[in-house]
This record gives sequence, structure tokens and C-alpha cells, in this order.
Amino acid sequence: MRSFHLPGRSPVYARNAMCATSHPLASLAAIECLKSGGNAVDAAITAVAVLCVVEHPMTGIGGDCFAMLAKPGEKPIALNSSGFAPKAATAAWYAKEGMATIPVQSPHAVTVPGAIDGWTRLLKDHGTRSIGDCLAPAIALARGGFPVAPRVATDWGRALAKIKANPGMAAHFLKDGRTPRAGEVMKLPALARTLEAIAKEGRDGFYAGEVAADMVAELKALGGLHTLDDFAAQTGSYVEPIAVDYRGTALHELPPNLHGIVALIMLKMMARMGAPPAGPASAERYHLLMEAARLAYAMRDAFVADPATAAVPVDHMLSDRVIADLVERIDPARKTDLGSVPQPAGSDTVYLAIVDKAGLAVSFINSLFADFGSGIATRKTGVVFHNRATGFVLDPKHPNCIAPRKRPMHTLIPALATRGGKPVFAFGVMGAAFQPMGHVYMMSNMVDYGMDPQEALDCPRVFFEGEHLLIEEGVPPATAQRLAMMGHSVRMRDLPWGGGQIIAMGGADGVLIGASDHRKDGLALGY
Repeated sequence: MRSFHLPGRSPVYARNAMCATSHPLASLAAIECLKSGGNAVDAAITAVAVLCVVEHPMTGIGGDCFAMLAKPGEKPIALNSSGFAPKAATAAWYAKEGMATIPVQSPHAVTVPGAIDGWTRLLKDHGTRSIGDCLAPAIALARGGFPVAPRVATDWGRALAKIKANPGMAAHFLKDGRTPRAGEVMKLPALARTLEAIAKEGRDGFYAGEVAADMVAELKALGGLHTLDDFAAQTGSYVEPIAVDYRGTALHELPPNLHGIVALIMLKMMARMGAPPAGPASAERYHLLMEAARLAYAMRDAFVADPATAAVPVDHMLSDRVIADLVERIDPARKTDLGSVPQPAGSDTVYLAIVDKAGLAVSFINSLFADFGSGIATRKTGVVFHNRATGFVLDPKHPNCIAPRKRPMHTLIPALATRGGKPVFAFGVMGAAFQPMGHVYMMSNMVDYGMDPQEALDCPRVFFEGEHLLIEEGVPPATAQRLAMMGHSVRMRDLPWGGGQIIAMGGADGVLIGASDHRKDGLALGY
């Protein structure tokens, strides 16, 4: 338990239902939905729609979404609603254009947005309310205005150059030629009209008709390969989660094309390495985590792709033989050259967790990837396009090479943890490539160190970028010094790593425990 002498947050306890999101207005909308009889899926779509208005640097309806659902007494259900590349997108076309990589601020960074297809699919299959009912709070905020929250204002300001570079972006997201300050009210009338079209027409309000025609016209005018047929063909799919047991708690992740397998590889490595170091903020702990992460992420970069178009060796990546090989490469005292990955034989986001009074748990994530995604928005629709195609490579020999109607390697990963087959944690940690690392921190903080959900989120984080180890201000100076002595190139990160939310279930008397990361503006609410 935290010291009440020091600044901090307490976890939130409730008996009936709980939500945790990255913005107060989204948390409030979710609770209002739950209290008026909606279930967790209804509340999740209501909340994420609000986030797509009030936390626009991080998310939007021009992005993708993923969800895991845990119904009492049933196995977890997972929905992959990532978008596909246009039918005309081939490696040969990009080679002819002289492109070695896909630029973020370009139409080529845009896969067909999958979020709205995912929202409507979840509501149809597992919700109780219409898409119109769920979008009503978001429409009211987009049309009537909302005050910009402090972290949102920071992220908005950092994207000023990207916003100014596109006429549609500048028209919607600047206030008197600048980004809004915290507390200023912003209105998004064009987005409100698009949300109203979706509320009225459902999925077709986005993937067909005037909205789709305007989006395709905008992308094609900039040189994109998108067609109306590409938008009409977009569909998500239910997938079988993959999981590993970590000291009695199983972590469930969506399979590739997502990179949740990185977290599973790391947990298996940590279990094989034995008891964790004594201090949760010790150099020894961070060192082992970073060495394991470097290897696990190298495995991701070598193998993770769309399994519909490439052979992804999931069993190989999680095999005891491979895990043992990886662990043997780690020097517990010093950073070393970890070598190449074993070969088989032969970005920015919002996350939310919701649990309703019937025990249905939803772990949900929605994103534009980079801040404001590709930096492309249409004037008429107010839709900002994500930049998910930058998750592809352009090397034809790589399993993750772009191809027609193919999904890129994807960083979005909602998480669910179970014990004895029963859900105990619904959680996620935002931050593009950081997300699997965030899942490992959360699992280890709670399982290894006995932290409550809020403490687990608050614990200072370390992660690598290139050859540098970037630390948060909360990392003790002695720990940073010790990491440098162990061979790491230590730097302070400008902004903290990610943000996250969690709901813990199955506690005493069935009480739910919610927590929301101090690194964002959000909060947990329950009743």
C-alpha cells in the first residue's frame, strides 16, 4: 500500500461494475452506460467513441481496434480488427517508385481503418445497444465542444508541425493557428457529422456512401492506392488467443499479426531465470528485463507477420528449446552482444478496461499509431487516418512485406490474465512498441512483487530505443548509475513510457479493483 504522506493515487474499489480509461469524460460515459443497463461491450464502445473525440492525438475512427472478452465460465474471446493494405499495394509497385520504407506522413502509410467495423461487429455479437446509442455521448462532445485535458494538450502541441502540413488537419485541429492549451474548448463539427452518419447507417456510414467516397478521394489525390472496394471489403475476425503461464497466472494475448507474443516470450524467459531480483526498481531487475526484451523484440522483427499470408512460427517462438537458448545468452551482470535469433527448422494509443455487473470483462484498445497517425485528415469527414502500413517492410523476402489485402505487423495488444481459467486482470499499457514490455511490467509487478493494480501502474519504467536505455524520472539515480556501469547507455526520456489501465477481478467478496495510469489524464470509476 502506498504512503499517504506522498502524492499518489489509490486504487478504486466497487461492487457492481468498473471502468478504467485514459480520460475522465470517457470513464464517466462508460459508467453512465453501465448504470443505465448497458453491458461491458456497450460501455466499451461508448467510451472509445468519446476517446476518439477528446483524445484525438492518440486515437480516432480512422484507426484500428482489438478486443478481448471474458464471459463468466467461458474461454476468452478475441477480435482482431486491423485494417488491410489496398489491393493494389505490392512490393513491386513501391520498388518501382524507389521507396525503401513507407513514410509516416503519406497516403501509403494508411491501411483501411478497421475500428468502425470492429465496433459494430462487437455490438452486434455481444452488445445490447445500437451503435447510435453508443455514439451519442461522443457526438454531443464533438458538436458541443470539450475542454482539452493536460496530457492531451501536451501531445497535441508536440504534433504542431504534422498538423500544419495537411490542410484538413489544420482546419480541424488548430485554434487561431496554434494547438489548443489545456482547458480550452475544442469543437469537431465535421467529425460529429461523420459519427452521426455511422449512428444512422451503422458500418455502411463509414465504409460506403459519402464518407467512404470522400476518404478515398482524399487518399487518391495524395497518391494513394485505395479504392472504394478496399473500404467495402474491410472486415475483422475472431482469433484464438495465445497464452503462457507465469508463476500460476496465465497471460492471454492476441496472436500475430499482433506482437503480444513478445510479452509471452519474455515471461517464459523470466520464469526460466528463476526468482526475480529483490528490488522492483533495482538495476539488476531492469537489466534482466532489458536483455530479455532485446531478444524477444528481435524475434518479433524476424517472424511476426499476417498469418493469412505468411508462415508465422508461433510454436517455435514459444518452445522450451528456444526459450532456453535465449536465456543462456544473457549475462546477469552486464549488457552483451546477444547474437541473432534462433531460426525454426525447415507508436500511440488508448486502452480501456470494463467489467459489468454480470461479470463480463472487456479489454479494449484503439489507436492511430503515431501522434495523429499519418497526419492526413479530410476536410469533409474530420477523419484522421492512422499510419499502420508503416508496420510493413518493403523487402519481398521478409514475411512482413506489404502485399495486397495483407495486415501489417501490429503493435496494439489488449491483455487478459486468468488463474484456474477465471479472469483476474483485464489490462493494457499504451505506447506502440512499448506495449509488450508494459504487459511484462504489469504481470511481474503484481505476481512477483505483490503490488496492487495502482502500484503496478505507478512503478517507474525503463525501455530501450536503439542502443540507448531510456528511463523515467522516477527511476532512482543510483539505479541509473548502476545500469550505466553494467554497460547500458542511459538517457532520460522526454515523456514517460506509455500509460495504462487495469481492472482486477475475483477479489474478496467479489469486489472489483480499478486503476488508471498517472502518465495520462484518465481515471478508474466504479459503482
